[in-house]
Amino acid sequence: MDLVNKNVLVVGTGISGIAAVKLLCTEGAKVYLQDSNEALTEQAVLDKLPKSISVQVIIGELPKELKDNIELVVLSPGVPLDLPYIQEMKKNNVPIWGEIELAYQFSKGKMAAITGTNGKTTTTALVGEIMRHYYVSVYVVGNIGIPYTDMVLNTKGSSITVAEMSSFQLETVHEFRPEVSAILNITPDHLNRHHTMENYIAAKKRIAINQGINDTCVLNYEDEVLREMAKTLRPKVFFFSSKRELEEGIFLDKEGNFVYKENGINEIVCNIKDLKLLGTHNYENVMAAIAISYHIGVPMEAIREAVTSFTSVEHRIEYVTEKNGVTYYNDSKGTNPDAAIKGIQAMVKPTFLIGGGYDKGSDYKEWIQSFDGKVKKLVLIGATKEKIKQQANECGFTAIEFADSLEEAVKICAVNASEGDAVLLSPACASWGMFKNFEERGRKFKEYVNQL
Repeated sequence: MDLVNKNVLVVGTGISGIAAVKLLCTEGAKVYLQDSNEALTEQAVLDKLPKSISVQVIIGELPKELKDNIELVVLSPGVPLDLPYIQEMKKNNVPIWGEIELAYQFSKGKMAAITGTNGKTTTTALVGEIMRHYYVSVYVVGNIGIPYTDMVLNTKGSSITVAEMSSFQLETVHEFRPEVSAILNITPDHLNRHHTMENYIAAKKRIAINQGINDTCVLNYEDEVLREMAKTLRPKVFFFSSKRELEEGIFLDKEGNFVYKENGINEIVCNIKDLKLLGTHNYENVMAAIAISYHIGVPMEAIREAVTSFTSVEHRIEYVTEKNGVTYYNDSKGTNPDAAIKGIQAMVKPTFLIGGGYDKGSDYKEWIQSFDGKVKKLVLIGATKEKIKQQANECGFTAIEFADSLEEAVKICAVNASEGDAVLLSPACASWGMFKNFEERGRKFKEYVNQL
C-alpha cells in the first residue's frame, strides 16, 4: 500500500497510536497525531516517539482546515467511532481504520485471530506457544499488549501472526482476513461503548467478515449466540464443546480427554490431568487453541507438547504466594462478571473475594449467585461498590465490607482469613479510575500481598 505523502490522522497517543505513527512515518506518510486529553502537552507526546520522526501533534479539538485535508484516519482502540468529527469524516468518504487494519495492509504470512468476551488472552498466548513449537517466525500481537504495527514489517511469507482482537479493534477492520479465526464466547461487556448487545455481537462477528469458504472459524458450541451465528458465516465452522460429544469438532469426554474428530480423524490429544491450567473455562481455551493450531498447519504431536507444558498467563487466576496458610490468587483480568465467575469456579478453598472498580454498566447478580457457598467475605472497592452491595443483598449475600483502596482490601482479607482459606482478586469490573489498566492493578495486588 502506498502511503507516501498521504495526510494521515492518528487519534490517540497510547501504545497503539504511537506504534501506528512509527509505521506510517516509515512508509512516508504525512502524520498528524491528535489526542483530546487537554491535560497532555505536545512535548510529553513527542517524548514517546523517536527523535527522527516528524509528526504534528494536536492536543484538543482538530482544526477544521486540517480536518478537510485528511485522507486516512487511524483510530486507537479506546477511541469511539461515534465521535462527531469521526462521523463527519466518514460521511465524506475518508477511510476510518484501526491500528490493526493499518498493520494488516503490510502483513505477510498466515494469520490466526482470536476474540471472545473471556479467555482470549490465555488462548492467544497458548496458540503463540504452540506455533513456536513448530514455526520459526511467529508474532503474537494485538490486544495482548503488543501493537501489530510494531511487528508487521518483520513478517515474511513463512511467518505466523497470532492476534488477540477486542471488540473495539474489530469495529475498524475492513480487509483484515485471518486464515483461522475464533470466537470463544459472548456475554455482556463494554455496553457503555457498544450501547446494545446486538452491536457488541456484531463487532465480534467482524473477525470472520472477510473470511472465505477455504478459511476456518472456531466457535464454542455451548454458546447459544455463537451456535446461531455459525449459520450465517461463510468460512468452515469448527466447534469445540466442554459438555457434549460432537460428531465433528473437539470436545471434552467423561474421562477428561480432549477428543479431536474431523474428516475421519478420531484422536485423543491429551487429558486434563496433563495440563497445568485449572478450570472448565481453561479447558475450553485449550480446545480452541488446539483447533486453531491444527487448522493453521501444526501437527498434533507439536500441539500436544506445547499444550501440556503451558502455564497460565499473568493476571488470570495466577498463583501469587501462600502466607500463614492462606493462598493468594491474582485474577485482575476478571474485568467483567462473566470472567469473574470463571475465577470463582476455579477456587477449591473457602475464599475471601476482592471485587469492584469502574462501572461498565454490568449487572452483577449472576456473579454473586455463582459464589455457591465458596465466598466467606466480599471486600469491595471502587465506583461500583454500592451498586454491587445492593445487588448482593438482593441475592441474599450480606458478608460484605468496603475498602477505600486495594491495599486496604488486601489487609482486610489477610486479617480475616484463616489457614486453608484463599484470597482472590477477581474484580468483575474494569480498573479505570483507580489504575491505568488491569495489569497495573494485578501487579499492585501482588506487591501488597508480598508485603504482608
